[in-house]
Amino acid sequence: MEVELRSSVLLSAPLGVRRGKRRPGRSRCRGGGGRPCLRWIEDPITTCLSPSVYDMICKLGFEARENCDISSIVTQNGEVCWTTITDCVVYTESAQGLDYRGSVRLLGPVCQAVHLHLSSLTKGQFETRYSPGLQWTGVPELFREMFDALGSLQSLAISLSLMKLTSCLERALADVYLLIGKECPFLLRDLIASEELAQVFGQSVMDVLKVFVGSPCGLNLRNVLWHGFAAPQEIPPKYCSMMILLTAGLGQLLKGYLQQTKRTLAHRPFIILTSLEDLIVFPDVTYEVLSVLEEVIKKSTFILKIMLPYWEVALINFKSHRFADCAILLLVQLETGLRKVFATVNKCPKRLLTAESTALYTTFDEILAKHLNDGKINQLPLFLGEPAMEFLWDFLNHQEGPRLRDRLSHGEISLPEFPKEAANQLLAFSFVLLLRFIDEDLLSVFKEKAAVRALVSIAEAYSARCHPVSQLKKQVLSCERSIGVWPLLPLPEGSEREAQRSEGNSEINACHSLITEIVAELCHHVPETHRIPHDSEHLPPENIKLLSPMLYLILLLIALELVNIYVVLGKNTSEYQQYLRFLKSVLQYTENLAAYTSQDKNKWDEAVNLTQVALLKIWTFSEKKQMLIHLAKKSTSKVV
Repeated sequence: MEVELRSSVLLSAPLGVRRGKRRPGRSRCRGGGGRPCLRWIEDPITTCLSPSVYDMICKLGFEARENCDISSIVTQNGEVCWTTITDCVVYTESAQGLDYRGSVRLLGPVCQAVHLHLSSLTKGQFETRYSPGLQWTGVPELFREMFDALGSLQSLAISLSLMKLTSCLERALADVYLLIGKECPFLLRDLIASEELAQVFGQSVMDVLKVFVGSPCGLNLRNVLWHGFAAPQEIPPKYCSMMILLTAGLGQLLKGYLQQTKRTLAHRPFIILTSLEDLIVFPDVTYEVLSVLEEVIKKSTFILKIMLPYWEVALINFKSHRFADCAILLLVQLETGLRKVFATVNKCPKRLLTAESTALYTTFDEILAKHLNDGKINQLPLFLGEPAMEFLWDFLNHQEGPRLRDRLSHGEISLPEFPKEAANQLLAFSFVLLLRFIDEDLLSVFKEKAAVRALVSIAEAYSARCHPVSQLKKQVLSCERSIGVWPLLPLPEGSEREAQRSEGNSEINACHSLITEIVAELCHHVPETHRIPHDSEHLPPENIKLLSPMLYLILLLIALELVNIYVVLGKNTSEYQQYLRFLKSVLQYTENLAAYTSQDKNKWDEAVNLTQVALLKIWTFSEKKQMLIHLAKKSTSKVV
């Protein structure tokens, strides 16, 4: 199938600038916040698979026409005959690698026989023969759904089944890897290529998996689906059937290995998404919004027409409370749509297609990056704007965020327990994003609805929740609250005698004087509307004049630096390294202080010495005027 990509035209201008009179038949298109959006003048895109990848997936496995006897592949009891399958794997002449094309060609009839076999079974027969071999995955119920999908003959259901199968297979293979190894590879292809799994299943069996899901040179079913390159009708159902049988066969091999080695397979617990509270900004998507969204997906140029069924089924799954399925489809298609925008705004239309085995795919990592591989600035973040980028980074990339795409695709989340809140946020964001790619007149009609206007307003005001700076802000506020309740904490026995003993301690008095002096200096950088008196009487009260005032000082310092982090124009390498060493010394002080003041140690004298040294470092560094609070003034004056 030939790929038809014509020149893309970006009809955009700076806000408030007109491009002249509108031509008949061409509409200006502006998105949710008045930002310009894209209009493509092109014939419909028929595929996102490059010619060689399309040939590998859609044609090569159908060239061999001979029939394959199913009894040579699987017994009546459901035992997989691995030799028949592994004999179809072809190696290069040097025996140093796999001949992927030759292997796919020979495996084609085997996959067809397996597909016809599974299609002929009742659900009861499937359960009896193959459920025992699927138990090792930890989610055997998922394969019952896949069996139903095969019977439905719906291409999209089969594609979704394969996505879920590859994610749970990866999770299960990682559990097996940990029977032998320690550091489990992050990528499925590295996992399949590991010596540890070859010890359990045999190298020839792992080579079969390489052909299907373990290499960009092969069918690579996992990546072309999870990265949104394959349209529903482009994935032959027989490959889904084959993957189900291979998974059952792996379970049978594993059973023998466990019996022989007397080991027990332990499944790691799923990750529970507990940090969603701070990320819930959109209200529940109502049926009114869903009805509008059903119209929007038909009109938005963000969506490739060949991918429209994914969006339609995503909405159906949301209504049916199948939130994991909804989220999977949305995430995959967000990547597809954003790749389309990425290829257009960066004027690289070939990046819309799957790459060859010698190059990397254009995935979320590159789509959302600040720079392209050649060092040029990626125009997509500039086009989408900061709120949209912050949302995507919060949900997909930041380590402190839910990282929904990674965790779903690597099988780390229990699909039945996937939270509605996460799917709701993805759906609401997707809705607002799609609105940016529809005709301006139609957009105004949709925005007559109050619910639509509300979602657009929320999206335009979105700010980062999971960025390290945002996390630091939350920690600063939390520390402020903790220090504020310091006087209310009960004192341990003997603390009054200790306080009296410390009254005459010259080191403590020196520390307190230095704290007062540094706080006074820092307060000069606090905005006038937030200033408070800085004499010692207004520092947090404490009988031992040290810990809470010192922590208050550090908190004030970090808060001021945080406020000015975006104002500073930059530091040279030497200044940056000095500043980094200074911050690390402050961090080291707090860590040591926590150790010395714990209930089991309570090394008070050491804590005093630590505090005195840390205060002198802070004072000395402040004198150099290299803190952000100092550089911010220089940066501001330069800008002015």
